[in-house]
Amino acid sequence: MNSPPLTDLSDRAREIFRLVVEGYLESGTPVGSKALAGEGGVNLSPASIRSVLAELEQRGLLAAPHTSAGRMPTDSGLRLFVDAMMQVAEPTAAERAAIEQRLAEPGPIERALERTSALLSDLSGAAGMVMVPRREPRLAQVSLTALDANRVLAVLVGEDGQVENRIVALPAEALGTSLEQASNFLTAKAAGRTLAEAAQLVAHEISSGRSALDEASRDLVERGIATWTEDASNRPVLIVRGQANLLDEGALSDIERVRSLLDDLENKQSVASLLESAREAEAMRIFIGSENRLFSLSGSSVIAAPYRDSEGKVVGVLGVIGPTRLNYARVVPMVDFTARSLGKRIG
Repeated sequence: MNSPPLTDLSDRAREIFRLVVEGYLESGTPVGSKALAGEGGVNLSPASIRSVLAELEQRGLLAAPHTSAGRMPTDSGLRLFVDAMMQVAEPTAAERAAIEQRLAEPGPIERALERTSALLSDLSGAAGMVMVPRREPRLAQVSLTALDANRVLAVLVGEDGQVENRIVALPAEALGTSLEQASNFLTAKAAGRTLAEAAQLVAHEISSGRSALDEASRDLVERGIATWTEDASNRPVLIVRGQANLLDEGALSDIERVRSLLDDLENKQSVASLLESAREAEAMRIFIGSENRLFSLSGSSVIAAPYRDSEGKVVGVLGVIGPTRLNYARVVPMVDFTARSLGKRIG
């Protein structure tokens, strides 16, 4: 979505555009010429202001809702404002202390991620989102147990004590005594390695003929490792808190939009895919309304930032989602500071 360069606008058009956007973001309602000509507004007649508003509307930066004489920014207008005009308001000392204190509370990292999502919701007045880091646990032990004629329960024990259970479908001839042999082989090769590393090593040993596995055990190992690796890489976990914040007074007049947004949030896989773009870009991303196909119906905005571990590696993404009238100037630096604070917590 392309918006005209800021230099294409006259000084008075820029000023009126700024006042309309800031007024809309503050009130959530269209801004009329009378409000713009009032105290603290522009020193122009209402007729001159209406002329400039019409010009800005023609350029696609403002729109007039069906029954209102006021104007509100379009998605293109919001993009121009956010990219070229917005003056961010850094979090206050009290806000920074509150964020750091909340994240410093004791408990497992999963609890810290849940607190982060709730914190973002509280601070933004929208819904907070945190994508859980893709775990690359190192394994300590692997055991296989037959469930029935065609299924095996694989139990993976990590070096950190975490236990995961997976069910692997296998042909009947792969079961029986092969289970013990396959378990011992996997434990020997996977101990101290991630699943991806173990899969690579096992595949190399089998293809080179260096493993002493019989055919049934080899099939069991190959299928099991492939299944675990694929499953682990396709399980983005998204924590969302504060959906109730989306049901504000403004939402009641546009309940279909809010219903569409809540449906989008229920489909966490799609939202997680959107947040992945912030991970890949390794920088703050702001999605406004119809710029993104996922939220084209709900007319929502997403502000997302990656967070890093102590080595500077991006391990996850956090952010907020809400109506396009989000207070970008306040929320953008808040999301950025929270991402940096969470990174310190993860270490």
